Amino acid sequence: MTTTIILVRHGQTAWNTEQVFRGLIDIELDETGLKQAGLLAEYLRHRELEAIYSSPLRRAMQTAEAIAHCHGLAVEIAPGLNDMDFGEWQGLPLREVRNRFGELLEMWMLQPHRVRLPAGENLDIVRQRALALVNQVMEKHEGKIITLVSHRVVNKVLICALLGLDNSHFWDVRLDNCGITTFEFDNGRFVLAEHNNTSFLEPLQQEHLRDF
Repeated sequence: MTTTIILVRHGQTAWNTEQVFRGLIDIELDETGLKQAGLLAEYLRHRELEAIYSSPLRRAMQTAEAIAHCHGLAVEIAPGLNDMDFGEWQGLPLREVRNRFGELLEMWMLQPHRVRLPAGENLDIVRQRALALVNQVMEKHEGKIITLVSHRVVNKVLICALLGLDNSHFWDVRLDNCGITTFEFDNGRFVLAEHNNTSFLEPLQQEHLRDF
């Protein structure tokens, strides 16, 4: 019996395009992000989704609600999918973080698994809570298709974990806004079936943003 998990990154926000660290700041989708969520929902319309779980932050909830509307489902809020707490970096543009936390930012870019953000989390904490949520939903929805709507950091960490990779591989994974990554679990193993699929966003004719 195969259980399928679809990991969804939320749609675009203004802070994605402006390269501002988001974390636990509750910013909404921008106009493009709302369109992305609608196209994603339409793309998943014919999948037999059993449940949709979402980070409690609005950018994720708006994305999840678009999907849920097409399936007549209620979004289940999952704190384990909440974005990484970026602490003192939250709400700061990348350029300001570079000026104020230059050495730590360089370590974040080169060795992210070694970084504990000032007044924030590290990747190990994110991995622990996100995996706990995955284990819960896997047990509850065995043999079904489950959608988890979350954030760049959370989904990257989960992808590494389900592939048996440690957090040092964080930057080896690219994940665009509204990108979907699908795992199938069978015979005790997670198999990556699709990664960072954004084919449904072609009508928007967007250029790819940097991984931010």
